[in-house]
Amino acid sequence: MPDSNNTPGIFRRIASMFYDVLLLAAVLFIAGAIFTAAFRPPLPPLLRYFFQLYLLLVTAAYFIGYWLHGGQTLPMKTWSLRLVSADNQPIRLKQACLRFAYALIGIPLGFGILWALFDRERRFWHDRMAGTKIVLSTKSKIIT
Repeated sequence: MPDSNNTPGIFRRIASMFYDVLLLAAVLFIAGAIFTAAFRPPLPPLLRYFFQLYLLLVTAAYFIGYWLHGGQTLPMKTWSLRLVSADNQPIRLKQACLRFAYALIGIPLGFGILWALFDRERRFWHDRMAGTKIVLSTKSKIIT
């Protein structure tokens, strides 16, 4: 059974995810502008695939970097959330990479988040698979 005092509600976690999408869009816009300045469009087909890989790596660096250094992105701090391992320790690099990879699969397909509705600890699928969980970092007055 989840610790109801430390397990955030799904609304709070999804709100944080939407906020992360907005910040990530800005980060990718800047990364794309740098790439475009270095390689003038139109891009040949091989360079287009490299551009997509580059944006994926920038996305991975954004999430994995923040998760490893404090367990929080800016939106997670705003919503008083922290990513920890299943045993409440800071996550390791392998866990951060696995969580990112599983989230790439589960979230776009829809079941990554829906999983939390049926999970006994209310963890997302990618958290369950990576051995991580999201907890409240402080007591907050935001309704979840």
